[in-house]
Amino acid sequence: MLLGAIVRDITDPFFAGAIEALSVECKARGYSVVLGHARATEDEALAMTAVLEARQCDAIVLLGDFTAEHRLVADLRDGRARVVGLWHGSERDRPFVTVGVDNHFGVQLAMTHLTSLGHRHIAYVGVRSLGDMQERESAYARFMRAQGVDPEAGYIHKVENSVGSGVQALAGILERTPDVTAIFAATDNIAMGLLHAAYERGLRIPDDLSVVGFDDIPMAAASVPTLTTVQMPIAEIVARGVEYCIGEEVWSGEGPAPHELLTPRLIVRRSTGAVSRS
Repeated sequence: MLLGAIVRDITDPFFAGAIEALSVECKARGYSVVLGHARATEDEALAMTAVLEARQCDAIVLLGDFTAEHRLVADLRDGRARVVGLWHGSERDRPFVTVGVDNHFGVQLAMTHLTSLGHRHIAYVGVRSLGDMQERESAYARFMRAQGVDPEAGYIHKVENSVGSGVQALAGILERTPDVTAIFAATDNIAMGLLHAAYERGLRIPDDLSVVGFDDIPMAAASVPTLTTVQMPIAEIVARGVEYCIGEEVWSGEGPAPHELLTPRLIVRRSTGAVSRS
């Protein structure tokens, strides 16, 4: 009655929420969770897999994108335990079941909201990583091109997924594209940094600059101003993943592995408003 979990980045507030949801879901089913952090190296993740299997975990869930760790993925694929990846990326050749969020739809919600407020020059601050972040960037770029704006003309910025990186990003955005009136951040972590940087520069949110995040971490509702963001259906994604791990839905291993995408929704708060300049 054990479920092993390997987390991409346990310091990320988003994954903190995912771990809590996983614990609650497993407890409701009579299971306990064995947790491991695999941010540093693939070797650590491989060693962790051996530990989880030695603990006789009934299944292993990956929280985050591990597609670049080929040895880890191969080791898990060849192991005896069921494996499910949550927010594991979108590669077509998946070695096991994956459940995630419809990033393209989420970005469409955020960008449509901004353009409905009159924003046309919208910057994007993304993360240098795989999976979900690549999807969010490509969805943003496609939306901007459809609006007749070249996203490659200084509108795309890539940073680390941290509040500090969001703070640093604003300076580059305003220097390269001073016409920007709104920013879409790939994560709430980054969006929090943008809000702080705007305050330090004397910019009013949303009068001078609108900001939208993605995930809806708890702090999004407590920031000043409160953050408009795309809400991730964390509990629902975790529940589907656990069902694949320990429920009756078992992938036979034949044909493409199931890949479910759940639908996010936009939470409009006070960090977005009508454009006040063209």
